[in-house]
Amino acid sequence: MRGIVKTFPGVRALDGVDLLVRPGEVHCLLGQNGAGKSTLIKVLAGAHRPDEGEIEWRGEAVALSTPDTAISLGISTIYQELDLVAGLSVAENIFLGHEKSRGGLLRRGDTRRAARALLARLGHEEIRVDREVGTLPASGQQIVSMARALSHDTRLIVMDEPSAALDQQEVQSLFRVIRDLTDQGVAVVYISHRLEEIRQVGDRVTVLKDGRTVATDLRARDTPTSDLIRLMTGRDIEYVFPPRATLDAAAPTVLEVTGLSLAKSFADVSFSVRAGEIVGLAGLVGSGRSEILESVYGARKPTSGTVAVNGKRLRGGSVSAAVRAGIGLAPEERKSQGLLLDQAIYQNITVSSLGRFARAGFLDGSAERSSALELTKALDVRPPGVTRPVRTLSGGNQQKVVLARWLMRDCRVLLLDEPTRGVDIGARSEIYALIRSLSERGVAVVVVSSEMEEVLGLADRVLVIREGLVVHEGPADEIDEHRVLDLVMEGSAA
Repeated sequence: MRGIVKTFPGVRALDGVDLLVRPGEVHCLLGQNGAGKSTLIKVLAGAHRPDEGEIEWRGEAVALSTPDTAISLGISTIYQELDLVAGLSVAENIFLGHEKSRGGLLRRGDTRRAARALLARLGHEEIRVDREVGTLPASGQQIVSMARALSHDTRLIVMDEPSAALDQQEVQSLFRVIRDLTDQGVAVVYISHRLEEIRQVGDRVTVLKDGRTVATDLRARDTPTSDLIRLMTGRDIEYVFPPRATLDAAAPTVLEVTGLSLAKSFADVSFSVRAGEIVGLAGLVGSGRSEILESVYGARKPTSGTVAVNGKRLRGGSVSAAVRAGIGLAPEERKSQGLLLDQAIYQNITVSSLGRFARAGFLDGSAERSSALELTKALDVRPPGVTRPVRTLSGGNQQKVVLARWLMRDCRVLLLDEPTRGVDIGARSEIYALIRSLSERGVAVVVVSSEMEEVLGLADRVLVIREGLVVHEGPADEIDEHRVLDLVMEGSAA
């Protein structure tokens, strides 16, 4: 790709980007949210047509006018939000859109055999091809998406944050699959904000900033992290967490969870959070961490146990009761669960506080926009302004909008599920500082994260969850990542 330019109304998303990918390599594409990575891969996938520039594929100039054109050439893209159809089987998803048929009739036997062969090529024969794909774990769905890509005789696979929903074991399995593919000559463009992954799986690195290529042909294993961060942000950022505040021994207990259980998810979970305290829940994907937060928030009705805020017991399974009591949730899947993507930024911020803007039965839109604008300025949401659709923001800025919603609500308890998933290094530092500042204002915070470093660096106290049980509870500064991994892999309830 040479000199790729793409302009949207009011935004020059790509300003002359270059990208060179070789057969059989893992080429890592880095950049902050908003740097142009997503736009670039959509150009490569045929979803956007570039305004300027040229694309050469296997030695010949090509025009990737549609996604079908890109796929027919052997270019497949696996987006962060997997586009699988939950109601269909694994085999049906793999061949969706190019089903095996004869005389207008589906050849289901041939489809299943071909699907098994593709899964075997990926080293995952254990995935049943007739299983409904929505019942698979995140790692299984990722493999199905890769099998779908390979079903088109793919020579280049673009992976956008492929490890975002995977635990550490699943990430290592993903890396083995990627290496097997590159050994077969398939090229991979790998996008991730987790710089440690770049070292493990990458061969070369290209860095984008503000829609331009600022570095290319960097060696993934040899380029210092500080150099990568400086290239992405234009400044030095230390990947550190805000210092822990000294907790007031007399601080009242704000959130009290007692004997909480949810069938097939978790059992007999009890913990409390004081005003100004950050409690982290550590564990593998599927351990029950997210379900605990959703039950505290009322999005799931627990089979037993209680949740109380400031000593007042809440009605189980009621989001409205939780919100009235002062509980806010930033969910794991912010795009599908936490945001109204086609609504304006200010509407996403005020949606949980509409009562304060009601005037004689009508909403005062001017007051909504004014209040939301104050918060976006305070949180440095970029680009400025609150009337654009929230889907136009980068991941880090979308997360700030979710947090702004609960800041407007003056919540007493803030539940954060994967608060920095898909967020770049610069925005992460800002979100960490924001979370710490909220705790210093007396908010009780509970954080779930798949990144052990994040849980241990941000929290004051940590609960380790294994298969729905609390196997450890203690101060975050008295446990390390290795001990957490031992507990989540082999821990026994204590």
